[in-house]
Amino acid sequence: MKKTVVLNVVALSSRVIGAHTPFLKNWIESRKKTIIEPVLPAVTCSAQSTYLTGKLPSETGIVGNGWYFRDECEIKFWRQSNHLVQGEKLWDKLRTADPNFTIANLFWWYNMYSSVDFAVTPRPLYLQDGRKMPDCHSQPMELRDRLQKELGTFPLFSFWGPNANIESTRWIAEAAKKVDQWHNPTLNLIYLPHLDYGLQKYGIDFEKIGTLLQEIDGVCRDLITYFEAQGTEVILLSEYGITSVSQPIHLNRIFRERGWIQVKDELGKETLDAGTSKVFAVADHQVAHIHVNDLSLLDEVKSLLGKTVGIEKVLDEAGKAEFGLDHERAGELVAVADSKSWFTYYFWLDDAKAPDYARCVDIHRKPGYDPVELILDPAIKIPLLTVGAKVLKKKLGFRYLMDVIPLDASLVKGAHGRIPESELDKPIFVSSKSPGGSIPATDVFGKILEILND
Repeated sequence: MKKTVVLNVVALSSRVIGAHTPFLKNWIESRKKTIIEPVLPAVTCSAQSTYLTGKLPSETGIVGNGWYFRDECEIKFWRQSNHLVQGEKLWDKLRTADPNFTIANLFWWYNMYSSVDFAVTPRPLYLQDGRKMPDCHSQPMELRDRLQKELGTFPLFSFWGPNANIESTRWIAEAAKKVDQWHNPTLNLIYLPHLDYGLQKYGIDFEKIGTLLQEIDGVCRDLITYFEAQGTEVILLSEYGITSVSQPIHLNRIFRERGWIQVKDELGKETLDAGTSKVFAVADHQVAHIHVNDLSLLDEVKSLLGKTVGIEKVLDEAGKAEFGLDHERAGELVAVADSKSWFTYYFWLDDAKAPDYARCVDIHRKPGYDPVELILDPAIKIPLLTVGAKVLKKKLGFRYLMDVIPLDASLVKGAHGRIPESELDKPIFVSSKSPGGSIPATDVFGKILEILND
């Protein structure tokens, strides 16, 4: 098999490739660019699972970055076990064909407990005193220790949150080179998330995202030059493109006003109780799974969604089947936003009663995706002093609350998840053997196999 690396540059689309990305622009022009018709929802976990199995969410079960676990009556996002992904994985198929095949997976999602040879993925330490400490998980476990000894601790707080920056992406790139030098895998999957941050914060505003594009261009130049110098085949792809938005839709607030949402009072704050709610939404960027526990309300809910400003499509059983979302993990209905809108998870009607996690970076407790976590609350007058004082408490071992996230969803200017109309906003697939034209997301699996076996 031909040694191959797949660079997954998150949110890279034709629209953002240009003056700020001179290396990528020239490299792509020397090859053939293929447009990927994205899977619905066009979000990280669904897209990656489709690429690595060749199957739609109806078969992989990955209906989003999170979903309602019906047997537990809990909404959970960003789970990490690969056992959640149903279907044969790319590496299992390749290993069956060639027992000498090896694979490294650097930070693609569902990267824990899989059958890859080498894996590295973010995994913080949650200490009993309330602290969250940067760390990662690896397979084999000693790989984590060796990488962090060489490169320093994985910079978790630059991977997500208000301080998200190029540092985490550079760490992943350097880790990929180390794994290549130490183990020489046949296939190296590398996840480069940097563009995701600024594009969700700012949308397509080149005055604000120009520097971010230059930074990812530099990381790609370094990695591609490193791998091509060895004769390695490089595949460049992305999962989705991000477009500008201006309208958040608060579905759970709409449902609450109808009396369908059940909340629990916890010391004066409210939390969503999904198991006893009649109707609730699991918001995931521009797609929301609508769970209707009281099926007598199904037609009423569908009608209400159809009249809600900002919703473009409401998928029932037939609609879910059409888009490959007919899986038991999906909602009874699926709402898709229009091009200018996206869905929040917000369920409270009074900000004073918002749960404590709402103002924090807390991707696991929130019952939906929250891009506002990328933004420091503009109401904080002296950010360095405020954040610094909280960090000092953390370092001294005191309990603290890093409540620095605003509750204003209008601050978010970019989103993804729906299938965009323009090819400029769709994900791309580029290699020296790229077919050109366009391919469905399910074909990425086969194209990677073809390149490896060429």
